[in-house]
Formats: sequence, C-alpha cells, structure tokens
Amino acid sequence: MKAIVNEDLCIGSGNCEDTCPAVFKVVDGISRVQIDVVPEAEEKKVLQAVDGCPAGAISTE
Repeated sequence: MKAIVNEDLCIGSGNCEDTCPAVFKVVDGISRVQIDVVPEAEEKKVLQAVDGCPAGAISTE
C-alpha cells in the first residue's frame, strides 16, 4: 500500500499524524508521507487516517 496526500486539499489539521505518526508528518502546515511503502502493520492506521481526514486529502493505492 502507498499513502498519498493531495497537498492542494490538505488543511494541515494533523489528524493523520495523530492517527499514524509512522507514516504522516505535518510540515509547514501540509501533511507529508514519510515512507514510500506502508508497512503491513501500519495499513489499518493509514486507512483510519484516510477516513479521519476532514479535507479528504489522503488516499491510498
């Protein structure tokens, strides 16, 4: 799984970083994905971050 943040939609709420800090980090008000491939152990948290993003800026592939 790969996590993707649409930087044009991101509002920097930090929900994703709170939910899955191993994958997301908010830098200068924009969430950034910290790793290319999400480890299997973190996949559930990434999906929670997708659902919890108030701007709908996170997706997976």
